[in-house]
Amino acid sequence: MSRKARVIGAGMAGLSAAVQLTRAGFQVDLADSAAQAGGRCRSYHDKQLDRVIDNGNHLVLSGNRAVCDYLAIIGAADRLSGPEDAAFAFVDRKTGERWTVRLNEGPVPWWIFARSRRVPNTSVMDYLRLTPLLSPLPLAGGEKDKREGGDQTVADRIPTNGPLWDCLIDPILLAALNTTPAEGSARLTTAVLRESLGKGGRAMRPRIAEPTLAAAFVDPALAWLEAHGGTLALGTRLRAIRFEADRVAAIDFGEGEVVVGDEPIILAIPPWVATSLVPGLTAPDDFRAIVNAHFAIAPPPGTPPMIGVIGGMAEWIFAFPDRISITVSAADHLVDADRAELAAGFWADIAAIHRLPADLPPWQIVKEKRATFAATPEQDAKRPTAATRWRNLFLAGDWTQTGLPATIEGALRSGEEAARSARRQAI
Repeated sequence: MSRKARVIGAGMAGLSAAVQLTRAGFQVDLADSAAQAGGRCRSYHDKQLDRVIDNGNHLVLSGNRAVCDYLAIIGAADRLSGPEDAAFAFVDRKTGERWTVRLNEGPVPWWIFARSRRVPNTSVMDYLRLTPLLSPLPLAGGEKDKREGGDQTVADRIPTNGPLWDCLIDPILLAALNTTPAEGSARLTTAVLRESLGKGGRAMRPRIAEPTLAAAFVDPALAWLEAHGGTLALGTRLRAIRFEADRVAAIDFGEGEVVVGDEPIILAIPPWVATSLVPGLTAPDDFRAIVNAHFAIAPPPGTPPMIGVIGGMAEWIFAFPDRISITVSAADHLVDADRAELAAGFWADIAAIHRLPADLPPWQIVKEKRATFAATPEQDAKRPTAATRWRNLFLAGDWTQTGLPATIEGALRSGEEAARSARRQAI
């Protein structure tokens, strides 16, 4: 008879944990307080646009190991689309200049020697100055970490100015960290770069969920879990946890206590919820916003699926068959702005860059005020491990100590680690 396990939270981390526990022979009960699974990677039908949209535009890379493994398990390996090579298009909103950065396949970056492949007005020496960010740094926390540089920012390790920084490194890191890159954690940045840029174009091909995030990451996982005996309860908010000695004894969803026994409990919930339920838990408490906009208009033929915007209000423009969307990271400066003003400003960028009429099409603005933890050394040091001091309680989420910023890859890895910890405890 299979053992039972509970996963509370059905975002990417919770789904990953549930899948891994199910593969290990557990019968998993999954619960989430929202009306649908997916967390911040959700899709829904927007009445204003009369289209299915994602709450935000989430980019993954071909070298994201956990993403590839997860999608393969749930039978959704074909749900990501993108170019055959590692090519990143950019446009300068002020000058109209356009260029494409093209990486070669292997880890030796000969592409930096080809003027046509690199950022305009940059030299080979500019790229070589990035090497300090490719040196590994230790896990966050403790005096040893401080001595070895784990509390350094990106600005502590490389210059944060010049055309290479402005036109490639800053926009790429801003998207990865959701934090102003200069103040971002050098340790997290190094981890991202070593797993992507450091492995060459083979690991840097951009990939976008097709046709939606839910279709790629959520719906196939729920179907797979159901087929393997899992259950899902939505609209079910965890209200309290009762602890006894070194274990969780009961949980309460608002309808009375549910005795747990020795079954593992994985909390895959936001950090501010976790700290309200788990005594003494330290977790990130400073967050950064993301603002997304969606426009109900089909892009012109030949529009690149993704383009980075330098010097504009938008940062990245994504072209889908039935809509055009934008994303702005570390968007605290925009999150309280008037929605109509945001839509008009974003559309001005899109219309100019993609040569579309100035008339504003139907639009939707999606704001995530606490989209991710701030990827600074201080906040990174507050991230807890998957295991807790209670032998049957484990944590999952991109805010736990994954060694990566708050990304889909990090969330999926956190679910894997929580499931591994639960399996080890069950032995």
